[in-house]
Amino acid sequence: MSKAKVIFHVDMNSFYASVEMAYNPSLKGKPIAIAGNPEQRKGIVVTSSYEARAKGVKTTMPLWEAKKLCPSLIVIRPNFERYREVSAKIFRLLSEVTDLVEPVSIDEGFMDVTDNQNHPVDVAYQLQRILLEQLDIPCSIGIGPNKFLAKTASDMKKPLGVTVLRKRNIEEKLWPLPVEEMYGVGTKTADKLRKIEIETIGDLAQTDSYALAQLLGVNGERLIQRANGHDNRVIDPESVHDFKSIGNSETLPEDLTEVTEIKNVLSRLSRRVTDRLERRQLAGKSIQLMIRFNDRTTITRSRKLESYISTFDDVLIVVFDLLDEHWQGEPIRLLGVTMSDLLERNEVLEQLSLFTYERALKKSKRDETLDKLKKKYGKDTFPSMIEEGSATQDKLLRTSFQKDFLDDYKSD
Repeated sequence: MSKAKVIFHVDMNSFYASVEMAYNPSLKGKPIAIAGNPEQRKGIVVTSSYEARAKGVKTTMPLWEAKKLCPSLIVIRPNFERYREVSAKIFRLLSEVTDLVEPVSIDEGFMDVTDNQNHPVDVAYQLQRILLEQLDIPCSIGIGPNKFLAKTASDMKKPLGVTVLRKRNIEEKLWPLPVEEMYGVGTKTADKLRKIEIETIGDLAQTDSYALAQLLGVNGERLIQRANGHDNRVIDPESVHDFKSIGNSETLPEDLTEVTEIKNVLSRLSRRVTDRLERRQLAGKSIQLMIRFNDRTTITRSRKLESYISTFDDVLIVVFDLLDEHWQGEPIRLLGVTMSDLLERNEVLEQLSLFTYERALKKSKRDETLDKLKKKYGKDTFPSMIEEGSATQDKLLRTSFQKDFLDDYKSD
């Protein structure tokens, strides 16, 4: 009989704010907010300390509103390089407990500690202490037999919580909760569920799977399984290298209607995307533009390309084209650029080599025909033809890629 799985979900508490407090201990115990542009009262709160949250400060709240709720709020511009550096140290410490660590984002990850000889709760508290003593970063840890229950457990007590959620406890601890509190259920999904009288996670767990599939498609069956405590996903340390898409978005400090300002933002976002493509040695074939208007309606428009691209200029041309095609002048609050259909550079080059080979065959047949015609009509009758595809090949050969903050936490 196989041993029951023991999965941790480790979630840093108010990570950006905690990093700033670790860097500057005088901030501890004070209401602080990380905001994109502290100089402008129209900036947006990225995250805040628990002291600020106690005053009503929330993520994505306009800075002017946060200041109104908490006049003593200390506002700090985000330092992403600092956060990445601390994140790498965190994941290296986690990997000293087990090799089976799966980073999910800069401040959270899963661990499989099934084979650890110590009691899971003891391991969790020890890990909390290590992170506090060595990095001064607090975290909450959820313990469960699978990813879903571990993730759910970590959200139940913050900050510095250690919570166990077993399958036999879900009727008591999980089912009474409002359905929107379930991991994987967003606001729109919750609204759909309420229309068919699903108010709690327990209602969801006991819903007919066929009826839910009609409403939500394949995700309906998945949600029912999770609500009943079932989740067969394994901890995959290599999943961090599986990139389905790379994107960046930016909430603007004020609504924009000037095309020049909008294109400046899109240029900045496209640069971030192509920088990340270079770090990860990737190229992409689909580009998506996201626009959120000032009434909070959101559109996404994408284009599938004929060939893989990765350079800033190539991406920007498509992004601007999508903007010109789909924006009618409405005030814009948020912009996003995403590249998908990704492929590693070596695979692109393999495809390119095949493409080049096929073109070479065509060229040799063409040259053979030209030689015959020149012999018949004279060698100056046909001007020399430019080698096609060379610029494309050179562009791809110049493509270099990088690793992001989650890729290299095992280095050094």
